[in-house]
Amino acid sequence: MMRAIDKVNHCQNMQQVRDGVNALDDILVPLLVERSGYMTQAARVKNDENLVRDEARIQTIIDRVRPMAQAQGGNPDLIERIYRAMMECYIDYEHQELARMRAEGLQPQSREGEQA
Repeated sequence: MMRAIDKVNHCQNMQQVRDGVNALDDILVPLLVERSGYMTQAARVKNDENLVRDEARIQTIIDRVRPMAQAQGGNPDLIERIYRAMMECYIDYEHQELARMRAEGLQPQSREGEQA
């Protein structure tokens, strides 16, 4: 199996670097948008501001991506920092989405976990 790092072309100039980055952005942006859609789903399913931040889930993701980064020839510390920053952005987004859905009529969870 070819590692991701092995797919990086040797660049002779900054235009080649930029072209490579742009090509990856063309792949990454749709995936990040798709991931945000799942954060909208999480907000709806959790339906509780106190459940948006899930430290155990954050650690599970970190524990999953660090070895993936290593296996792909990347720097696990860098990937962890990127993922932690990304997760903070998505947590903020999930709060915004929950507020938006509440404004549109989503009823808060009752104490028993049922919708009010």
